[in-house]
Amino acid sequence: MATLPAQAFSVKAYQNQAEELIKHYLLAEQSIPYTSVVVGIFFCKMVYDLTELVSSFHFETYAALTKLQRIEWNNRGISTAHAIFITFMALHFVFWSDLFSDHRHDGLVIFNRSPLSDFGLGVSVGYFLADIGIIFWLYPALGGLEYILHHTLSGVAVAYSLFSGEGQLYIYMVLISEVTTPEINLRWYLDTAGMKRSKAYLINGVAIFLAWLVARILLFIYMFYHVYLHYDQVVQMHTFGYLLVFVVPMALAVMNLMWFQKILKGLQKTLAKRQ
Repeated sequence: MATLPAQAFSVKAYQNQAEELIKHYLLAEQSIPYTSVVVGIFFCKMVYDLTELVSSFHFETYAALTKLQRIEWNNRGISTAHAIFITFMALHFVFWSDLFSDHRHDGLVIFNRSPLSDFGLGVSVGYFLADIGIIFWLYPALGGLEYILHHTLSGVAVAYSLFSGEGQLYIYMVLISEVTTPEINLRWYLDTAGMKRSKAYLINGVAIFLAWLVARILLFIYMFYHVYLHYDQVVQMHTFGYLLVFVVPMALAVMNLMWFQKILKGLQKTLAKRQ
C-alpha cells in the first residue's frame, strides 16, 4: 500500500512534464509553424483511415471499387476535410477578423500574422505535402502534371508565408478557393456510384459552376485589386515573397480559367441531355 502514493506522485510528475512540454514547446509561438505541419500530416492520415472505415460499412459502392479507386475515394475524403477546415479559416481571417484590417495600427497589413493564422497555414502545408506525396506515388492515376504544378505552387507559397510571416492575407484569399473542392469531390463520388443522370448530379454541377465563378474567378480579381491598393506595402516584401504574390496567383488564375471553361462545357452538355 505504501507504493501507491509514490506511483501517484510519479504519474503526476509525468503529467506535469507533458503539460510543460505542450505549453512551452508545442504551443509556443516559435514552434507552431513546425508542429502545425506535423498536425496537418497526421490529420490527413486520420481522415484517410476514417474515410476507409466509414465507407466500408455504409457505402455498398465502396466494396465494388478497385484498389486504386478505393485509394482515390479515401484521398478525396482528405481533400474534402482539408477544404472545409481551411475555407472556414480563410473566411474568418479575410472577412471577419481584424487581423488584416487596414484600421489596425500595429503594423503593415502585409506583415500581420497570429498564432492561429500560422496554425491554419501549417495544417495546409501538411496537407499539400501528404497529397502531393500520394500523387507522386500513384502517378499519373490521381492526377497529371497540372495537379503537380498546382500543388507545388500552392504548397511553396503557403510554406513561405507560414515561415516568413509575409503576405498571409493573400494566401488566405487564395485558399478560399478551396470551397470548390467538396463539390468537385462529390461529383466524382456521384459519377463513381453511377449517378450521372440523377438530379443530385445536376444540382452539383450548378453548384460547382457558381462556387468556381465566385471563389476562383471573382475573388482572384478582388485579390489583384487589393494588391494594387496596397502595392506600397507589397514592395517591402523580400524578393521571393514579392514574386510569389504575383506569380502564384496569376498561374493559378490561368489554370482556374482553363478549368472553368471545361466546367462550363460540361454543365452545358448535362443541361442539353435533360431537354
